[in-house]
Amino acid sequence: MGDEFYAIIKLTSGEEILSLISIDENEGDPLILLQNPITIKAISTPNGMHVKVKSWIELSSDDIFIIKNDKIITMTETKDERLIEIYTNYVEEEDSIDVYTNDNHQQPKSGKMKPSKKMGYISSVEDARKKLEDIFKLKGSKES
Repeated sequence: MGDEFYAIIKLTSGEEILSLISIDENEGDPLILLQNPITIKAISTPNGMHVKVKSWIELSSDDIFIIKNDKIITMTETKDERLIEIYTNYVEEEDSIDVYTNDNHQQPKSGKMKPSKKMGYISSVEDARKKLEDIFKLKGSKES
């Protein structure tokens, strides 16, 4: 069995899957082992690009799936930290959600990511207001 890595796989069905995978050579007929595969789809909106994520096989309780090489059009390893973070957050969220029952109404997380300094979030509104007032010499002005 080979090393594990994150990959995006385009299947002959047209689906695009993001998964942690490993390859089992299986006597010259390689099998692809998918761990917690998810489907991904890029969606463009007026607010920017978004990624829609859902389980590849939604009602299965299994975590590992096997597909043969002939069902794959192409596969590429991804080292994109944002995609890997989306994947791991989704998998962790799925693992933390119990089956809904009348007694257990656990709500899933919102799926929203908090902005980080790397994304451009660098201050609170009050800090930003003070900095802008200092730039434009509007001391003490709080017109809204």
